[in-house]
Amino acid sequence: MNNRANRAAADWSQQRPELDAKVMALAGRLLEASQLLERHWLNPLAAQFELHPGEFDVIATLRRSGAPYALTPTALYERLMLSSGAMTSRLDRLERKGLTERAPAPGDRRSILVRLTPAGLALIDKLLPLHIANEHQALSALGQGEQDQLDALLAKLITGLNAER
Repeated sequence: MNNRANRAAADWSQQRPELDAKVMALAGRLLEASQLLERHWLNPLAAQFELHPGEFDVIATLRRSGAPYALTPTALYERLMLSSGAMTSRLDRLERKGLTERAPAPGDRRSILVRLTPAGLALIDKLLPLHIANEHQALSALGQGEQDQLDALLAKLITGLNAER
């Protein structure tokens, strides 16, 4: 047994053999894979560029929004599925690093936009190819067909989980 989910399922099978521990193992594997991907692949690469976990996501989201690489804080936290409090702390850190800035929204003095600075744009454009190569390496245990299959299955699962809420 090579992971925590297998060990937990084996323990439950021994202690409560009448329970279907396979579903627990599957959910555990999903969680473990996510944790390993973040801990050993995504966060270390971001840290090489002095980014805290999640800061990469903010500047990448601004970059993929297209020129002028700006969104309202609400649009940002909705795209990133974060609370407004978590978004505020990330934005404060990125602003202190000179990677983003807050500016009044054109045509609406009550609203602000968060936008990439030239330094933020340069950083994400440098980091993005490295990030993609890192993800390719992280997923290399699966062939391309397996990655496509996993992608489709996870998309279906996420749709189902969202429908159940």
